[in-house]
Amino acid sequence: MNFCKKLVFGLLLAVNLVAGAHAASAGIPWDKAPGKTNDTASLQNGAKLFVNYCLSCHSAAFMRYNRLTDIGLTEQQIKDNLLFSTEKVGDTMKANIDPRQAKAWFGSNPPDLTLIARSRAGSGGTGADYIYTLFRSYYRDSSRPPGWNNLAFPNIGMPHPLWELQGERKPIFETRQEHGHEVHAFTGRWEQVTPGTMTPLQYDKAVGDLVNYLQWMGEPGQNKRVSIGVWVLMFLLVFTFIAWRLNAAYWKDVK
Repeated sequence: MNFCKKLVFGLLLAVNLVAGAHAASAGIPWDKAPGKTNDTASLQNGAKLFVNYCLSCHSAAFMRYNRLTDIGLTEQQIKDNLLFSTEKVGDTMKANIDPRQAKAWFGSNPPDLTLIARSRAGSGGTGADYIYTLFRSYYRDSSRPPGWNNLAFPNIGMPHPLWELQGERKPIFETRQEHGHEVHAFTGRWEQVTPGTMTPLQYDKAVGDLVNYLQWMGEPGQNKRVSIGVWVLMFLLVFTFIAWRLNAAYWKDVK
C-alpha cells in the first residue's frame, strides 16, 4: 500500500513539474510562417534581406555564396548584389564583426544562423514559426541595454535589426486576475508609434521572405528530396501491385 501511495505521489509531482516548466516557458503563441521554400522570388528577396540586415553580425558559416545559384541567381548577380569588396563567390557567409566586440556589445557572440530555422523548433511550432514571430514581436524598451525587447524572447540581447522597415510599435496589455494576482497580459494588438518604410503587410511579407530563406538555407536540398521521395513512393506503389499480381500468378496452380 505504501508503494502505491509513493507511486501516485511521484506521478502527481512529475505532472506538476512538467506543467510548471511548460507555464514558465510559455510565451505568446507562435504565428504560422509562410513556409514557401520553393518560391524562388521569395528566396531571392530573403537572401538579400539576410545579407543586408543579418550578415553584419551573424554568420552562416556552412553556406557558400555560390550555393545561391540553386534559387535562380547567377554568379554575376551574386557578385553585383550580395558580395562586399573582399568576398569571393565561393566563400562562406561569414560576418565581419569581431567576436570580442560582439560579446562586449551584446553579452555573447551572435550565433551562426545556418541551421537556425531547424534548431528553434519547439512545442509552439517549427523553427520557422518561431523566427517569424520573433521578428514581428519587437517593441521599444528603454530599460533594456539594447533599447528593445521582444514578446517572443523576453529580455532579448539583440536589437531590432529591421526596425527601419517596420517602424516602432507598442504592445497593448490588459490587467487580469490569475491565481489571486494581477498580471499584465498581451492582448494580441499593437499600436504603431512611428511608421516604417514599409506598410505592415509589406513588412510581414518581407519577414516571410527572410524566414523562407533561413528555412531553405538549413537544408538547401529539401525540395529535391521531397520531389525524389514522391517518385520513390509512386515506384513502390506500382512495384507492390506488380509483386502482388506476380505472387497470385505463381500460386494459382498450387491452390
